[in-house]
Amino acid sequence: MSARTAVGIGGQRSTGDVAGVDAGAAEPASFPAATAPFLRIRGLSKRLGRTQALLDVDMEARADELLVVLGPTGAGKTTLLRTIAGLEQPDAGSIAMAGSDVTALDPAARDVALVFQNFSLYPRWSVRRNLEFPLRAPGRKIPEAEIQRRIGWAAELLKITRFLDREASRLSGGEMQRVAIGRAIVRRPRLFLMDEPLTNLDAKLREALRVELVELRRELKTPMVFVTHDQAEALSMADRIVVLSEGRVLQTGTPRQIYERPVSPVVALQLGQPAINLLRVRRVDGHWVAANGTPLMPADSSGPGEQLLGIRPEDISPGNDRGEAMRADQGEPTRADRGEPTRDDRGEPTRDDQGEPRRDDHAPEAVVKIVEYIGPTTTLLCDWAGAHVHIVIPRRGTFRPGDRIRPRINAARAVFFDVPPLQGGSV
Repeated sequence: MSARTAVGIGGQRSTGDVAGVDAGAAEPASFPAATAPFLRIRGLSKRLGRTQALLDVDMEARADELLVVLGPTGAGKTTLLRTIAGLEQPDAGSIAMAGSDVTALDPAARDVALVFQNFSLYPRWSVRRNLEFPLRAPGRKIPEAEIQRRIGWAAELLKITRFLDREASRLSGGEMQRVAIGRAIVRRPRLFLMDEPLTNLDAKLREALRVELVELRRELKTPMVFVTHDQAEALSMADRIVVLSEGRVLQTGTPRQIYERPVSPVVALQLGQPAINLLRVRRVDGHWVAANGTPLMPADSSGPGEQLLGIRPEDISPGNDRGEAMRADQGEPTRADRGEPTRDDRGEPTRDDQGEPRRDDHAPEAVVKIVEYIGPTTTLLCDWAGAHVHIVIPRRGTFRPGDRIRPRINAARAVFFDVPPLQGGSV
């Protein structure tokens, strides 16, 4: 479907499961110096029973990049990471790191650190012993002084020095997560793979740790592939995002590119809260018109006559507030009476030359059904053009359920998709 624009951290999941990835059974094989991209995946496919977990996946991660793989549950995110790590063998395709094919290599030889969603620590071991574990694996032969130097370095970096002699079972969730990250970074791997490591934490701790992870990766200058279903994590952390759905890569780009110029409705719906508004439209007399005949915005003369219009809630202006006019007519306080701004979100005056509330009688009318005040923004759910449409404004405003407004679409921000079969109205 094409698009056009109008303009358990660390540790092991089960006994021996990640012994070659996280613990490290031996020193990795030697590889040529890393070049960009560091990780290159071509035509990767993997079937798990009757499920096609991955299908013809192409993906690259640069040598100094945090690449986020975004997708819902069942998209194939964990299978992708396990295949990169060597815990699963692909049915087809290739994986190269630093220019060398590693598709057939054992996990230990790939020198990657795979960090799981669950806090996979040894609960009766001290933090220090958990951190030491991957460095004392058979075959590593790291001097004791170097082991202790790495432990001290990781503990200071992750702010867990005071916990080194505490049992892991006595740590909070955030502390356990830091220890698990520490167990991954002491190995100095060539690549970090993170499987939804923040999912089990509360919202405030997730926000703090995602900032720390970004800073940590930049300091280490080690590439990281981070998978998540959380759009906030993807938008705030990623240098680039890979959108994965049903085992297929749908789009790859910067967070801004994915958010503002999605290639399909499926991609568009992955990002944004509230979700993007999708309306089926047709070209009539130079305008895009909704299914119920409501004119929405000007249309150029090229391209298909029927499209699926995508517009983000923040890219629709509520227009001149007719609710203000109604309240003024009824003698109720208006924005000006309350000392509030007298221009709408597009900078146009809400009152005419005589000081009366303006009515934009040429724009199609909408009815506000729900007003959600969310601190710095307000979300309006409106009945407009035969559909439920979300509008986000950057301040509280004076809107109330039942108000009649005249929304206007920012045409430069609109995205058009081919119309899917048997789909109409809004999505």
